[in-house]
Amino acid sequence: MLTEKKQKTLTLPRLNRLQPTLESTALKIMEESGELAQAIGKFRGLSGETRRVDEREAMRLVALELLDVAQTAVTMMFVLEEQYQISVENIIREHLEKLRARGYCD
Repeated sequence: MLTEKKQKTLTLPRLNRLQPTLESTALKIMEESGELAQAIGKFRGLSGETRRVDEREAMRLVALELLDVAQTAVTMMFVLEEQYQISVENIIREHLEKLRARGYCD
């Protein structure tokens, strides 16, 4: 049985009007991760609230929070590149090699 291999590329912008540091960005990732967990908790009824959000709306909220986490992670990559001269291209290449070695992708 052949399965179609799918790949998606998400492109997120470098945010203007911000002067993030490594520390502020790390804290923001934790904050956004907490908001993601809250969105999932609301759907699962884990927040202690009696009102649950319907599944479609809950997953929309989860997706929005997940993009906030991703945007903040991308912002941190820009910080590493601009303030610490880390080559994002090289890091991505190493990351993909690691994923392939572990069998997560081809």
